[in-house]
Amino acid sequence: MNDVLSVDPRTGRPRERVAAESTAHDVDQAVRTAAAAGAALQDRAARTDLLRAAAALLETNGEEIIATADAESALGQVRLSGELARTCYQLRLFADVVAAGTYLGVIIDHADPSAQPAPRPDLRRYKVPLGVVGVFAASNFPLAFSVPGGDTASALAAGCPVVVKAHPDHPATSVLCARILRSAAAEVGLPEDVIRLVHGFDAGPELVRHPLTAAVGFTGSVRGGRALFDIATSRPRPIPFHGELGSLNPVVVTERAAETRAEEIGAGLAASYTQGMGQFCVKPGLVLLPEGPAGDAVVQAVVAAAVPSGPLLDPRMREAFLAGVRARAALPGVAEPLGAGEAGDDAVPLAVRPGVLTVAASRLDGEAYRELLEECFGPVTVLVRYGSTAERDTVLNALPGNLTATVHLAADERDDAAADLVAGLSEIAGRVVVDGWPTGVTVAPAMHHGGPYPASTSGSTSVGSTSIERWLRPVCYQNVPDPLLPPELREANPLRVPRTVDGVSTT
Repeated sequence: MNDVLSVDPRTGRPRERVAAESTAHDVDQAVRTAAAAGAALQDRAARTDLLRAAAALLETNGEEIIATADAESALGQVRLSGELARTCYQLRLFADVVAAGTYLGVIIDHADPSAQPAPRPDLRRYKVPLGVVGVFAASNFPLAFSVPGGDTASALAAGCPVVVKAHPDHPATSVLCARILRSAAAEVGLPEDVIRLVHGFDAGPELVRHPLTAAVGFTGSVRGGRALFDIATSRPRPIPFHGELGSLNPVVVTERAAETRAEEIGAGLAASYTQGMGQFCVKPGLVLLPEGPAGDAVVQAVVAAAVPSGPLLDPRMREAFLAGVRARAALPGVAEPLGAGEAGDDAVPLAVRPGVLTVAASRLDGEAYRELLEECFGPVTVLVRYGSTAERDTVLNALPGNLTATVHLAADERDDAAADLVAGLSEIAGRVVVDGWPTGVTVAPAMHHGGPYPASTSGSTSVGSTSIERWLRPVCYQNVPDPLLPPELREANPLRVPRTVDGVSTT
């Protein structure tokens, strides 16, 4: 059994032993105890109290959480303070969602003997929790996409107990946050086992295979996510696997935008692709720029932005980043106006320099250049220079699915061509941004954080209040006597749940 160590990415040295890697028996016990605790979560009022108590306890312990997360991620106190605030906001948002009850989707169609083409029975439909949800913590967000993050918050809100597979880059933060969430459960009278934590590479497949695991939320690499997705769908009883895998997040800069806003666009791009040292899932990794002086001015503005070097999250990511940049830069016709590479020294051995690559759009027709159309995790972006809208659109049509797609327009570009471009980007991405940057995902009811494969493995979102829908399934009750119905479906509506009755919205 291997030790789980907390490592300082600034020095590369272990900080402490946190735990032992979970065995198959450990995973089995975690899932079974979580499943046994699930019945207590069916009380919506208790779930609301749990989510609010969790947010309050995380804030109370904020200083320790931020210090621990920074020691394991090197993301800095400012960034992590914002991430903690977002995490607590998410928990309270879902508490409000549960209290409102709209997410249950209650629909009642009363019996109608005269209905055509056939008499209609009494039908009552609402949504119920799936069961135990396995959550895979992300490397790049030790709070907002980890133990107390959106997957956990939305699953608990749905009434599903959670087993989190901790990410090896921040195990101490995971243990601390799991302890706080379990304390919040005890504080409101729920079993602590509504949330469990497991560690280690082998624990991941075991969690997905477990017969009591009902669904999975994953944020990570295409390779790892696809392997787990295949396990989830090949089980004797396949389960939903909501994976966020990889995204290039293309940006289109029109010629008129480059002519009128070159410095603004270049500076904005530099800030966006290097935010968090390029370790955001919505980093703009490919930018379509026009050939000629206007596009050149954007390139110059990107390169001129003085972006400091910094450490990546772990040695494996650093090596993958350096190898990916080297492979792309070695392709014929690829230039490096700003060379990415090693920046580490004895003090910060995991540090890298941000970089910018450029290539002609015409080059991307060949299979040899396919790598340029794939995500390179870290602070690098590829500027693709196009000579015509036809060249631009050929590149866009070759792209895989993405979380985001962005277009920068001139102030007067609000015509049919611009509308067609926005519509075309919506075919390849789950979120389309105009005259902004994709980094920064607002937690709001209308947010969609997902996209066509490989951005995600389903059509759902992992951010925003509708992410709760991933962990629910509908049940219809036909001609069931009122005393036998769930309270949410009874005629008198004792819980005052919003509902649609015979086509009319009411409470």
